[in-house]
Amino acid sequence: MSKSRRFLRQMLTIARRDFVATVFTPIFLLFLFAPVIMGSFGAIGGLGAQSAASGSIERSRVVAIVPDPLARPMAEADTRLRGAFREREEAPAELMTLRAGADPAAQARAAFAAHDYDAAAVLFGPLDRPHILYGPRADRAARYLELLAQTTLAAQQLGGTMPRVDAIKVETARARASTGGRNQSAFLAVFGIFFLTLFLAGQVVGTMAEERNNKVIEVLAAAVPLEAVFGGKLVGMFGVAVLFVGFWAAVVGQIGALMPAGFAAGLSEIAPAVGGPTFALLFCAYFAMAYLLLGSVFLGVGAQATTMREIQMLSLPITVLQVGMFALSTAAASRPGSGLAQFAEMFPLSSPFAMAGRAANSPTLWPHAAALAWQALWVVIFIAVGARLFRRGVLQSGSAKPRWRMARRRRRAIDTGVS
Repeated sequence: MSKSRRFLRQMLTIARRDFVATVFTPIFLLFLFAPVIMGSFGAIGGLGAQSAASGSIERSRVVAIVPDPLARPMAEADTRLRGAFREREEAPAELMTLRAGADPAAQARAAFAAHDYDAAAVLFGPLDRPHILYGPRADRAARYLELLAQTTLAAQQLGGTMPRVDAIKVETARARASTGGRNQSAFLAVFGIFFLTLFLAGQVVGTMAEERNNKVIEVLAAAVPLEAVFGGKLVGMFGVAVLFVGFWAAVVGQIGALMPAGFAAGLSEIAPAVGGPTFALLFCAYFAMAYLLLGSVFLGVGAQATTMREIQMLSLPITVLQVGMFALSTAAASRPGSGLAQFAEMFPLSSPFAMAGRAANSPTLWPHAAALAWQALWVVIFIAVGARLFRRGVLQSGSAKPRWRMARRRRRAIDTGVS
């Protein structure tokens, strides 16, 4: 058996050992259903926030203090303008009209102190030069009242009603993906890989802590090369991640089949430049490379920790690193072809994120083959460096200095002895 085949067999043996030890445990079920638990807590918090927000929205009003003859035309203009908003879009607050008294300005100020409603903005005065008072973060409501006054005045000048326009509306499909759709695809690709690696790759840090404490790692290091141990553990944990992603992909796929047709039509606008099937393959490839790259770094760093406390202290810098790669790749995806995008695509830890965004923005395929080879090279480098540091720093085997420095030292000793 060749040396490379023996190394691969040893690495796969370690991977199978770690995969079985992780998956065939009751704790794995908790890990598998962790998104449900997290989603439940998020849903509870979201429902509470939504109920509080809906209560404030129901009480919010835009107020118009106008004479009685203008109340009905303004209500009709308000109905016409609100027809441009979709049901779930954030429309202005409900309109309330008050009869103008002797001092409309005092009425407007008093409207902000009312107990039965919350005034976002209040209009008073003549419609051609209205005065509008508005509260904090209600400038949009003030602009809506200005537009409402303009529409009401135009209808009044045209005899009380605005002319009716019967437009012929034809829904047209795009021949190619829009720029906005490609940008959305790029962001979703970067965010998807970031979320999966944030949730899954961080677990690699603690894979060697227990085996270091019970001395199993020394037995493994004596039986197989340490690089095979590191590579096998990384591949085994990646298998666990693939099982996790495959399970939830199947669940989400079944839920997606139950979505209404309008929801699917809305998703059709999110179209990557390379096409859907190719983009799906590239997304899977870049998720794998992002996991292996970050996992190899985390494995090498976590192998230096001796206790769970040290591993917990490593969690913060690891999270900061992942968020930094996400921010860099998101900025690169929003500016394709820029110097920042090229740097993000070349830097090893951000390359999978940035290249996934590039797949959504550019139809060219050959850079992806080069990027995957580049990323695979860095996976090998990170595993080799991590194993070397572990061998010298933890197992205390091997020279603590590079070979070239040791060779120079030996030559100097020989020269000194000769002289």
